[in-house]
Amino acid sequence: MRNTILAIVIFINILCGVLVYFMPDVGNYILLSIASAVTLLAIYDAFIQKKHSLMRAFPIISRLRWVFEEEREKIQQYFIEDNLNGTPINREKRSIVYQRSKKQIETIPFGTQHNVYKKGYEFVKHSMFPKNHHDVKGDRVLIGSDKCFQKYSASIVNISAMSFGSLSKNAVMALNQGAKMANFAHNTGEGGISPYHLQGGDLIFQVGTGYFGAGKSVDGKRVFDDAVFNRNAILPEVKMIEIKFSQGAKPGHGGILPAKKNTKEIAAIRSVEPFTRVDSPPGHSAFSNFDEMIVFIQKLRDLSEGKPVGIKLCVGDNQEIENMIKAFADANNYPDFISVDGGEGGTGSAPLEFSNYIGTPLLDGLVFINKTLKKYQLKEQVKIIASGKAIDAFDILKYKALGADVIGMARSFMLSLGCIQARECNLDTCPVGVATQNKDLVKALVVGDKNVRVKNYHENTIEAVKEMVGAMGKESISDVNATHIFRRDKETIKSFADIYQLENYNENTIFQEDTISKAKENKEVLTTV
Repeated sequence: MRNTILAIVIFINILCGVLVYFMPDVGNYILLSIASAVTLLAIYDAFIQKKHSLMRAFPIISRLRWVFEEEREKIQQYFIEDNLNGTPINREKRSIVYQRSKKQIETIPFGTQHNVYKKGYEFVKHSMFPKNHHDVKGDRVLIGSDKCFQKYSASIVNISAMSFGSLSKNAVMALNQGAKMANFAHNTGEGGISPYHLQGGDLIFQVGTGYFGAGKSVDGKRVFDDAVFNRNAILPEVKMIEIKFSQGAKPGHGGILPAKKNTKEIAAIRSVEPFTRVDSPPGHSAFSNFDEMIVFIQKLRDLSEGKPVGIKLCVGDNQEIENMIKAFADANNYPDFISVDGGEGGTGSAPLEFSNYIGTPLLDGLVFINKTLKKYQLKEQVKIIASGKAIDAFDILKYKALGADVIGMARSFMLSLGCIQARECNLDTCPVGVATQNKDLVKALVVGDKNVRVKNYHENTIEAVKEMVGAMGKESISDVNATHIFRRDKETIKSFADIYQLENYNENTIFQEDTISKAKENKEVLTTV
């Protein structure tokens, strides 16, 4: 095969030479130059280079493999996947974000493409007496326990943690400005607070294991520093503090900032060496057990002048988590919220094994945290923020039904900025300027256009939530619980209350008890008459 390809290439080169000899014009000289270059490349592939066996056996042609492999994600999106089978976020979900962000038509024709009889299909049931969605309440939640002095009224939908470094400065500015326009919160991620976060939007200041923006380097190790933290925590834009233990993309690993993305500006904000890979430690150095953790939480509350302080984690060992919540109850001191991340996250780069095989998926983790907080009578004090591939109104209601008070979204807000799911976040080559530090690519993201799309997506998604709740006959989003969400299991349909063994009655039980109660009342009336 190698000799055949070489013979064909050389023959074409000779043919171009003959063409130039008899018709010496510019066009033919260009053809000869191209043919000669291809011939030299073929000879190099076949005889000189020894690294790639495929190229030695199939010179020139084998190079197409690398071209198609490089463009595989885009080819798959544009030509192969249908509306429902794309991963990690399918085309239907991506489209609804784009449509709501741009205020385009978001209705669909000719019925659903979902197989409603397939195992795993989920839905809600509507009421014969729906409410006007304009009257539906419950789109804001007050976060802050009795240990907190500056409680925060949060939107039920906020931007989940994404650092400057992971995202470009233009992306961060657009997100924060959009958050300001629509009055919701923007989580800084563990990279600290940059000037691009300070665009007027409410901030959730995340404190990770690297203590960027909350610590300093001592003998090559990152340690927490009271003064550094206090300087950032008391900023008026900062509304809440979040201590990050783990994230869904790589629980138990610590954050990763690739060297390509660690510019001088980012390095200065994080107090690290520029153009080096920055790995956050897997665990915190400021405390080593639950008692010390409780002291640390209270310390951050005091240093931030009484703002809500929470913890973020992907659920791991259940007994360990229960021991933590029991320690909160025993000490009568606890975080103001717990952010639950799903093992199916997230936006950051992660080792394959951590991304695929470590961490509890969000629904299961959320249910466990909710049950355990109730078990130790802390649910009224400790709010739950859920984060894990939420895109549309149904996702939000599903998480709310299982115990979440607030929903954090990351990838969906990246999509609202124009992300095309190229999956190059870790390569610094994001083609739309969202997850890159390449200056030319960053310029492609126009802040004055994308900030409005962030605002639109948030407002239209909240509107969609209210429309769904109204259709269910509820007056408030907080009225939705696990008895109202259903999943098909083979031939049967079960509520989330049954599936996850929650304490709430299921829909049929309520109906039966109401019917029996009314029958008894009627019987008593007839007997009296």
